[in-house]
Amino acid sequence: MHRFDTSAKGVYLITVTPFTDSGALDLASTDRMVDFCLERGVTGLTILGIMGEATKLTAEESRTFTRQVVQRVQGRVPIVVGVSSPGFAAMGELTKAVMDLGASGVMVAPPSTMRTDDQIVSYFDMVGETLGAVPWCLQDHPVATGVQMSASVELRIMKNAPHCVMLKHEDWPGLNKLSAIRAASDRGDVRRVSILTGNGGGLFLPEELSRGADGAMTGFAYPEMMVDVVAAHARGDVERAHDVFDAYLPLAKYEQQAGIGLAVRKHLLHQRGAIASPFIRKPGPKLSAQDVADLDRLVRRQDQRLRELG
Repeated sequence: MHRFDTSAKGVYLITVTPFTDSGALDLASTDRMVDFCLERGVTGLTILGIMGEATKLTAEESRTFTRQVVQRVQGRVPIVVGVSSPGFAAMGELTKAVMDLGASGVMVAPPSTMRTDDQIVSYFDMVGETLGAVPWCLQDHPVATGVQMSASVELRIMKNAPHCVMLKHEDWPGLNKLSAIRAASDRGDVRRVSILTGNGGGLFLPEELSRGADGAMTGFAYPEMMVDVVAAHARGDVERAHDVFDAYLPLAKYEQQAGIGLAVRKHLLHQRGAIASPFIRKPGPKLSAQDVADLDRLVRRQDQRLRELG
């Protein structure tokens, strides 16, 4: 099994959860989706995240889905599982279950009830106690959680938590926060942890890489975009990274619309053969005929631009 630790880099793709047209877990499509992601070069998978409809799954479904992903991956890449919960009993139970199934680590975001810096730090101290030696990722996603964590708060959390190996940076705007955290580790104020970014399906990925991010942890129906951008940046070809990113940007931006983003992603993954159905469990958005027409146009233009880039 691949280790999940502070050296993590590349693209940890946030996956969707495939359902049948009737809303049941689609385990055959889960296998297809895993193969689709690995064929496009991702270096890790993150499941049961916000865009994975985790809150719409039962506890048993969460375990079943995790088991299917682990079995299909067969240890080829790390698997990180979202286990965020206001209650530590549920978090601890799910963490034990997924780690026993073969997950590489877990991801935790603060609950929306957190209001002060001290509350946030105390909460994550208890996360550390609950998870024990399990490696975990600190998710900073204020758009979803409503919780604002400053760079100083995140540094306090990291100092207190030896098994926090990664920051999933999703604050927006957040480039200066990313720079501050990386500068602190460069000075030796805090140990260096992996920083993977998730802003809007990678809408700021080239800039985040230049600020010291180690890669991306987010979702997009074209994961090869993030793989190629990260690879180009890593070999020092920053202009190529920007050129590739720019070719995908119109579609990535469309996919990040509030409200319909998940429907867009699942529609595109369905079109690309990664999943058998674009079904979203209630409550969830639906695309209009005009939405679909927009996407067809964007995909055509994207394909043309990629051919021009070579």
